[in-house]
Amino acid sequence: MPANVIPNVLEMIGRTPLLKVTRLDTGPCELFLKLENQNPAGSIKDRIGLSMIEAAEREGKLPPGGTLIEATAGNTGLGLALVASQKGYRLLLVIPDKMSQEKIFHLRAMGAEVILTRSDVGSDHPEFYINLARSLVAETPNSFYVNQFGNEANPRAHERTTAPEIWEQMEHRLDAVVCGAGTGGTLTGLSRFFARTAPNVEMVLADPEGSLLAEYVRTGRITSKPKPWLVEGIGGNFVPPVADFSRVGKAYSIPDAEAFRTCRELLAKEGIIAGTSTGTLLAAALRYCREQSEPKRVVTFVCDSGNKYLSKVYNDYWMIDQGFLERETYGDLRDLIARRHREHAAVTVQSTETVLAAYRRMKLYDVSQLPVMENGRIVGIVDEEDILLEVFDNPQHFHEPVSEAMESHLVTVPPNAPVSRLMEIFNRGMVAIVMDGDEFLGLITRIDLLNWLRRRMEQ
Repeated sequence: MPANVIPNVLEMIGRTPLLKVTRLDTGPCELFLKLENQNPAGSIKDRIGLSMIEAAEREGKLPPGGTLIEATAGNTGLGLALVASQKGYRLLLVIPDKMSQEKIFHLRAMGAEVILTRSDVGSDHPEFYINLARSLVAETPNSFYVNQFGNEANPRAHERTTAPEIWEQMEHRLDAVVCGAGTGGTLTGLSRFFARTAPNVEMVLADPEGSLLAEYVRTGRITSKPKPWLVEGIGGNFVPPVADFSRVGKAYSIPDAEAFRTCRELLAKEGIIAGTSTGTLLAAALRYCREQSEPKRVVTFVCDSGNKYLSKVYNDYWMIDQGFLERETYGDLRDLIARRHREHAAVTVQSTETVLAAYRRMKLYDVSQLPVMENGRIVGIVDEEDILLEVFDNPQHFHEPVSEAMESHLVTVPPNAPVSRLMEIFNRGMVAIVMDGDEFLGLITRIDLLNWLRRRMEQ
């Protein structure tokens, strides 16, 4: 085999590149990104997936063809799935329901079995993802509980690979490393390496606002109650057994909004599409760098690829729904329209297009109804029920013009109408069509109203 050919995908894990940030404001510091998104399954967790499975094999804890069971709120499942698929193990994952759809699709495509559980329960609840995974181990013959939160092979992977790589890539000139903590394995492994090799390197924690780990770093105890956060894979409401925060000198609590906007800024300015935990780490690293009075050399991580979050952080409409993107406000019903027609964002269909085209567009954009347009004016609306009634008795009607299926009696509302008017329309089983005179402005659906009410509650 030629020397430059890799014989197995598992040998591609690690040895990821280091990128210098050049277009973000880093104050007096130099900031470098360890591109862990370049691992074969797309994240830093590939390292621990390989380390933990091979440790279980060496220790005789994992029989040939056995079942791996793990609780994961991030990318550990993907790292395990990569290794399990190559080594012939069954993999059963328990995942909180806030994980992105892209990750779940990826896991299932790699052969993992996924059980979704609640993300809104505490660590004492039976449906808490770790507790549910442990209960499955007791019910599953020839199974091994990976237990990333307490498995020493987790930090050992970073102590033996990630940290030495960074030290060599930085040519032994490094002042600080900014880490997140889910299990705490990355931070612990790096801390152990630098404690021996370069004890002056400062460890900095980047934590989602709502998590309790930053409080633990600052005070040595946890007294608050956790609050929900949207960033995936880092943060926690307990100190994982494998985590060692003793060398962490500073901790930042980063709000979701700041993390998600930082992700988008990283893509726009540096060309790196990264996941949401990277937004938290980078936001903390930028805060740290800008606070310094003297130049420092700082490393943080691109933990995984943003391709797993296209439906979230890189989706303008999701960001607007969450209140993370600013846009022009009017103080009237226009503020409730998710896809404004003036901004060319509304998903529409022309009256001469087919019913099949309307159906496909609904599926593509995940909407339940489409405005039907003709010469720039709205002439009808078509929803799933309209299409079903049109084609049920004769599927050939999929090829009829959508004007044959649409509802032409339109219930419109001016932008200055009271919000209570929307409920009158919804109670009639219809969607609100907002019109400024003869100009179509957009649709307001029940979910649009719910999103608006939630944003008002959170203000």
